[in-house]
Amino acid sequence: MDPEKLKRRQSLKVITSEIIMFLSVVVTVAVLALIVSGYWLNSNFEVERQGMLQISSVPTGADVIIDGESSWLQKTNTSKVLSSGEHSVTLAKEGYDSWSKTINISEGLLYRLHYPRLFLKERELESVLDVNGSTMASISPDHNSLLLLNNTTKWTLIELNSENPTSKSLDVSALFPNANIANGAEVGLLPTSITSINWSRDNNHALVQSGTDTTKEWILLDIKNPLNSVNLSREFNYNFTKMQILNHNASDILAVQDGNLYKIDIPRKQISTILVNDITNYDHYGNEIVFVAANPDNSDISDISQTEENYYIGLLEVNSGKITTLKYISSSAQVAISKFYDDKYITVVKDNIITVYKYNNFEEYSNFTLNFTPDAITVGHDGEFVVMSSGPQIATLDMEANEVREWSVDGSTYGWLDDNMIYSIKDGELYVYDFDGLNRRALADNASSHFPVTISDNKWLYYFSDDYLVREWLSPR
Repeated sequence: MDPEKLKRRQSLKVITSEIIMFLSVVVTVAVLALIVSGYWLNSNFEVERQGMLQISSVPTGADVIIDGESSWLQKTNTSKVLSSGEHSVTLAKEGYDSWSKTINISEGLLYRLHYPRLFLKERELESVLDVNGSTMASISPDHNSLLLLNNTTKWTLIELNSENPTSKSLDVSALFPNANIANGAEVGLLPTSITSINWSRDNNHALVQSGTDTTKEWILLDIKNPLNSVNLSREFNYNFTKMQILNHNASDILAVQDGNLYKIDIPRKQISTILVNDITNYDHYGNEIVFVAANPDNSDISDISQTEENYYIGLLEVNSGKITTLKYISSSAQVAISKFYDDKYITVVKDNIITVYKYNNFEEYSNFTLNFTPDAITVGHDGEFVVMSSGPQIATLDMEANEVREWSVDGSTYGWLDDNMIYSIKDGELYVYDFDGLNRRALADNASSHFPVTISDNKWLYYFSDDYLVREWLSPR
């Protein structure tokens, strides 16, 4: 064969092969892009846009049953492509109870179920500590420490996250100079009772409130070194009516006195000038504070028309002191600021109306009407949900699904079992629920209702029973 023809033929083969490889890459990339965007072949080999479910559980390795069907491949933790619309999801594991929920998959979007918890059916119970005489207890945010209080100046810190829990005594007598200490006594009696305890996010500090509605005393307790604790009321000689830890390590505190908002610098022992006048409610995310205050006569309202409304919702940047007026309202309201995924939201609860605004432009995102008027509002773990309550009545705003579900706990009050579950106690019966009220389960029948319940290290369920701190093992020993 002519060498030139052979060379041209080989060149043609190379070019053809490269074109085929290029087209294959283009097709593969296009197919992958479509899959990532949610397009998939259904059972009829028709292309439709689907969504994805990402599901995990405690413990891991539970069977995942979707719409009544399961396979040996479907275990938590996993992801699965699903058609848009409603689907029933059930988790099951031998030796444990089951968990289920109906979800709504949106086209091209990811739906996360990261909080399901299954409880061991046969749990081993053991007594941890005699707590006779204790009047109050509080759990740290990481659920690993328990602060146990009584009416004296000797409190107890219990570390929960080990097979052999340890305890140590905290002497707080220096923080309460009015404590009644008899001659020769090892401890003093507190002049007033403790009314609230709020921890810092680093789990090393707690803001302790004592006193009455008219006269409050505030203590910033250093958990690791009580000698570094500060009696804030005496240090600054103010009758603060409300306080909130501002940052992770409790070096900054927000305080309200005579309706005015201040910031306290703990290391420098300095209090700021007034940040906001006539404040009625506030919440913060980092150094940004959303608040409700009486409508000021001299505010800068160049970007918003003055109205006859009596209050306004504002945003304060603590470091710069800049205040932005967001909206005028006729009466006071409750507010919360949160972050879900990469977006921030401001939730406003006014009477029985919930309105969610986008943080960056304060445009309305969603609106809901409740059958009751909440008196408390809590932002849940990772901003995924906002819980509003009044006694046993609860409304959960699920940011993942952008919907509100109303429900009620058993008993008169509720608390947080972990970052995603709620507990309540009625007549000794300990009930647990997901944050939206689903998957209600009874775990114990002799729990003390005036003490908290928690799960530590995903291994132990702690609660109080008959003057004892007890725990149940959540996994086989």
